[in-house]
Amino acid sequence: MSRSRAHRPLALLSVAVLAIGCSGPTTGRTSMLEPTSAAPELARVNTLLADLAERLRPGLVHVRVQRATSAPDDAPRDEPVEPRRSTGSGFVIDPTGLIVTNAHVVDGATVIQVRLADGRRYKGTVVGRDNRVDLALLKIDGATNLTVLPLGDSNRLRVGEFVLALGHPFGLEQTVSFGIVSRKGAPLSVAVQAFDFIQTDAAINPGNSGGPLVNVAGEVIGVNSMAARNGSIGFAIPASLVQLVLPQLASKGRVDWGWLGVAISEVTDDDLDRLKLREARGVLVRRVMPGEPADKGGVRANDVIIGIDGLRLESPRDLQRAVSSTPVGKRVRVALLRDGQETEVEVTIGLYPESDTGSGEPSERVPRRPDPPGDAPK
Repeated sequence: MSRSRAHRPLALLSVAVLAIGCSGPTTGRTSMLEPTSAAPELARVNTLLADLAERLRPGLVHVRVQRATSAPDDAPRDEPVEPRRSTGSGFVIDPTGLIVTNAHVVDGATVIQVRLADGRRYKGTVVGRDNRVDLALLKIDGATNLTVLPLGDSNRLRVGEFVLALGHPFGLEQTVSFGIVSRKGAPLSVAVQAFDFIQTDAAINPGNSGGPLVNVAGEVIGVNSMAARNGSIGFAIPASLVQLVLPQLASKGRVDWGWLGVAISEVTDDDLDRLKLREARGVLVRRVMPGEPADKGGVRANDVIIGIDGLRLESPRDLQRAVSSTPVGKRVRVALLRDGQETEVEVTIGLYPESDTGSGEPSERVPRRPDPPGDAPK
């Protein structure tokens, strides 16, 4: 076969493709303007998401804060000093006027104003605040017909689920962004180390702090708290943690976290011979702080904690979670391995020493890398 014949089918195919691409209906100009309809399935999803956002918005609030500021040293003494202002988000959690937001939104506030979705404005007061979790509970008085957003079960949340992030980013009111749950268990060295953050690609920007992260059932499964500096990913406090701390915030204005007073890390294969262990499991006690609950209860350095009150522990996060959520003052049985032999001691859970009492400045919430395993006090 000659070269020209060999290329003839390809040439004919090219001509056909060009003809199809250049051809069009006889009424080409008007057909370009004819309305098109989405596939029924997509149209239904589109409508359901829009209806969901419309249903949730009345429960979203805009939190406006004023903070006192000092005049510069070179400023005239008789010149008035303007207060510093900032904004955040929140949502109604109880029909009596209780509102959830971030602690850093109201940190150092002298005046708090809460604006509802319908435009009503109320003075907000701080009922309770916890800086470790970055949660605050506010109260407004005299408000009626409030839309309450229910808390869901964040423990059942799966990576890949659709979520909506509601808030007031950059002062823009009633904003909704759409995305998925990108990851659970984000290793961030903020808040309580034992509890997992929810990572999402739904846009969370400055001003979204304190707003709800909602699943397609209309349940709040997280409280938006921080975002990466480039704005590509955001993080939310899981609803399971919110449900844990809200009763304490409401009753006494703070959260009493459990504390042992030990520095811990994972058990590695390199530790087996030195500790006379047969397998790498449990939580290695690197250091015991003098005078703290673990020291008083008889825990020693190089002990390997394997359980608390019958709960089996596999990792430092398990121990942190168990201790943090245990009531202060409760005596617990601590099962541990010492020189390869299993033993048990009793420890009275202490109160976590709160070192950050609030600087009066709203901290920038950005994720950081976790602390090294050998320096994880609990």
